[in-house]
Amino acid sequence: MKQFLKARYFLILIVFLAFFLRFYKVTEVPPSLNWDEASIGYNAYSILRTGRDEWGKFLPLHFRSYGEYKLPVQIYASIPGIAIFGLNEIGVRITPVIYGALTVLLLYFLAKELFDNEVVAQSAAFLLAISPWHIHLTRASFESSFSVFWVILGIWFFVKGLKQKKWLFISVVPWVLAIYTYNAARVFVPLFLAISFLLYKKDFLRHKKIFFASIILFAVCLVPLIPFSLSGEVANRYKLVSILDDPGLIPRIDEARNASSFPAILTRLVHNRATYTSFYFVSNYLAHFTPDFLFINGAPHKQHHVQGIGQLYFIQAPFILVGLLFLFKARSPHRWLILTWLLLAFVPVAITRDSIPHALRTIIAAPVYQILTAYGFVSGVSMIKRTYVRRMIVAGVLVALGLQFIIYLNNYYNVYPKLYSRDWQYGYRQAVSYIKEHYDEYDQIVFSRNYGEPHMFTLFFLNWDPGRFQNDSNLVRFQANDWVWVTNFDKFYFPDLGDKGTKYEDIVKASLGKKLLFIGKPGDFPPSLQRLKEVNFLDDKRAFEIVESN
Repeated sequence: MKQFLKARYFLILIVFLAFFLRFYKVTEVPPSLNWDEASIGYNAYSILRTGRDEWGKFLPLHFRSYGEYKLPVQIYASIPGIAIFGLNEIGVRITPVIYGALTVLLLYFLAKELFDNEVVAQSAAFLLAISPWHIHLTRASFESSFSVFWVILGIWFFVKGLKQKKWLFISVVPWVLAIYTYNAARVFVPLFLAISFLLYKKDFLRHKKIFFASIILFAVCLVPLIPFSLSGEVANRYKLVSILDDPGLIPRIDEARNASSFPAILTRLVHNRATYTSFYFVSNYLAHFTPDFLFINGAPHKQHHVQGIGQLYFIQAPFILVGLLFLFKARSPHRWLILTWLLLAFVPVAITRDSIPHALRTIIAAPVYQILTAYGFVSGVSMIKRTYVRRMIVAGVLVALGLQFIIYLNNYYNVYPKLYSRDWQYGYRQAVSYIKEHYDEYDQIVFSRNYGEPHMFTLFFLNWDPGRFQNDSNLVRFQANDWVWVTNFDKFYFPDLGDKGTKYEDIVKASLGKKLLFIGKPGDFPPSLQRLKEVNFLDDKRAFEIVESN
């Protein structure tokens, strides 16, 4: 009984630590909401206030946004936080903070189910609680991290279902929710379930009724996806990221063919769409298993990871290998399930062509790495017979892990926000705050598109009435080049200011007799104009300048 209570206390502490690491200064780090967070938040706010999204669609299953359609679960799950805290940073980010901490708890239950070992389960949960990969993507509103929550819940119910058949049927719910949360899960989940059927075919066939009932429920729940999948919108999104629709692919193939000295038939066999896309798929896939990605520098996308730090702690590397070794040496009953989880996690991103390796689209792999580390550590230490040697190794590992954790926290809170605030579109809140204070003083407000989607930040930080926006007679919105452009609503105008776009002088000439407020980047306005306000990034470089027409 004492050991049970002690284990529960440790678990509570781990979950509390997970919550604290995700909640502490969450409105300040990351340094700003990005445009996806603003879109998620505003659409949740719009549903809360009107029951419709920004386009006026009633309780949609797909939310049209920028150059894609956002999936519904993250947006609907954000409604309670916004209802309680308002349309602001904490209102949007409290949702990932909560499900991020709960994901740690779920991993404990899953690891306990997989290995029936309290130490392994708590170690896996602890490692996910302090994981740079998971912390980063659960302090901001990313759909990918919510899909991890559902995937872990689905696998836990699935494994329980091998013993108690009712859980197999219940597992359908989190699997479906994962698919409605993030696009990568739409590839991962069907593949994972198909391979799992092959791995546990005998177990399923012993419970044919529940198995086929689960398949039917799963299929029925996915029926609403069919009209969307056939509408062409999926194809448009796919073109933006797919290696098959890379505009440079055909020119590279033609260039290689022209430079080849092989006979024409052999040249076509070597240089063609199939061979090149296969090469890129394999290259993209293997990029996620390099030491540089996993333990040294991590993903290159500055919004998705603290730069200069691996997705995992370096001390985890030997224990991951030991974990894999013991997994098969001990013939763990779920060894192939765990390996399948790891290997399939990188398939969805391998068919894309941007920011490879990619931390966001592969976060489904983060929990399995913690499981392998925990299992490898516990199994390896248990093999050491001498108590004092075992204690020294445990102490050494904890010290090394602690030092790496401290280095990460210092980078995350003190270095990262200053260096990469621009990448988080910092400055919009400050610029819109000025607009809010002086809105009634101007006939038109011109807000440059230079940093991307100013209309959404304007709607968000002004807490603009969604009903008013949906029915705005001045709203100008259109789709071009696989992107949705909003150029006007109310008295706002959102051009591309500068030498390559619309010039300040031209707008002034076209608006004679009107008092105009301009928000743009350095160089957009004549030096002689008085700057009413200047907004800097956190590295003190200029972000926005605010001026008014003469």
